[in-house]
Amino acid sequence: MTHSTEVPQESALLVGLSLPGVPTWEAEESLDELARLADTATLAILEKVLQNRRRIDPTYYVGKGKAEELRDLAISCDADMIIFDNDLSPAQMRNLEKLTDKRILDRSAIILDIFARHAKTRTAQVQVELAQLNYLMPRLTRQWSHLSRQAGGGAIRGMGAAGVRGPGETQLEIDRRLVRGRIGQLQRELDRIASQMATSRKSRVDSFRVALVGYTNAGKSTLMRALSGSDVLVQDRLFATLGSTTRAVEVDPRHKILLTDTVGFIRRLPHHLFASFRATLEETIEADLLLHVVDLSHPHYDHQMETVQSVLNDLGVEDRPTLTVFNKIDQIGEGDEVEGHVRAAMGQPDRAAISAHTGAGLDVLLEKILVRCQEHEVTLDLRIPQAEGRLLSQLHEQGEILEQSYDAEDAHLRVRLSRAWAQRWELERFELN
Repeated sequence: MTHSTEVPQESALLVGLSLPGVPTWEAEESLDELARLADTATLAILEKVLQNRRRIDPTYYVGKGKAEELRDLAISCDADMIIFDNDLSPAQMRNLEKLTDKRILDRSAIILDIFARHAKTRTAQVQVELAQLNYLMPRLTRQWSHLSRQAGGGAIRGMGAAGVRGPGETQLEIDRRLVRGRIGQLQRELDRIASQMATSRKSRVDSFRVALVGYTNAGKSTLMRALSGSDVLVQDRLFATLGSTTRAVEVDPRHKILLTDTVGFIRRLPHHLFASFRATLEETIEADLLLHVVDLSHPHYDHQMETVQSVLNDLGVEDRPTLTVFNKIDQIGEGDEVEGHVRAAMGQPDRAAISAHTGAGLDVLLEKILVRCQEHEVTLDLRIPQAEGRLLSQLHEQGEILEQSYDAEDAHLRVRLSRAWAQRWELERFELN
């Protein structure tokens, strides 16, 4: 007899709340986004429920009567869990679990579960586990088994055994002490990783650095692959990219950039997750140019742009030079109202309209990136002793020689090169007055 090794797919009931002051379409879109998150977490969505309320109920979030209706609906459709589109307080989560006898998750828990599934590098794994533990800490109860029911049931490393109970110490106190200890250990490791990443960035200071930012699933990784030709993971799922990936891209024969793909942004990204991923997002902070990739085919792409801008503001890079890249123009038709953005982008230096999938518009995008590269260059008239053979070789390799002549002892050069490279080699000492 053979036995199936497949794990049965869990099912979920999704619940959203529409409050005064928030457009109904925005609440509906947020619930649809939760459905995409649940699908990425490999959950089967059975029903979606959107409730209109004047205010959030502090005990059951949706009110006791509605919570009882959700319990009955979950039983009738045999749902394994109920997922709420907003974050629940620890008390609300406990009350709902007790009333419905179903596993209760919120938006942050689902996002954390997705990040845990997609974390492949050690950096991403440390960041995710730290975020999970910070999320779980206030949700610990006196039942140890409750921990395994949080964050999609994902296991937390180092939490498998409670250890030996101290004198007069309750199980809850032991649990909290273990979590605090693990948080401290992970934070120290993340600090080391951040230091190593900063050292790595310093070694690349001479290169013009470009970072891809945008709402999750806007097409950043597809654009990364289209520009660099590298085998970057491309999936039609939210948060397919967690860590930062950097590739060298030749803009023209004289100019190369370092292009970095970063984690996508989303509404209400859990605070602890944002804080944990700051080391990865430092690539964005250090970039010379941001490419804000926008899914132009999305019905509310303008609101996604606002979300991305809000995150950039939180990072303190709202004034960083930015090219807005309207992507997926192959998915809009003639006469579509967004077609005007495509036409308008053609003539603006800070905007471009492309299809990363088909390659349309990439040549214009590269031209606009080249202009930004050249803005970071200086043209110098230099007199360099011919004995400085290494420096002369580097100038020919790193810069563009516009004019050159020689006398008995010196080389006279007019050269265009990056400002950072000129500063590194202290070329001002060779400048002609």
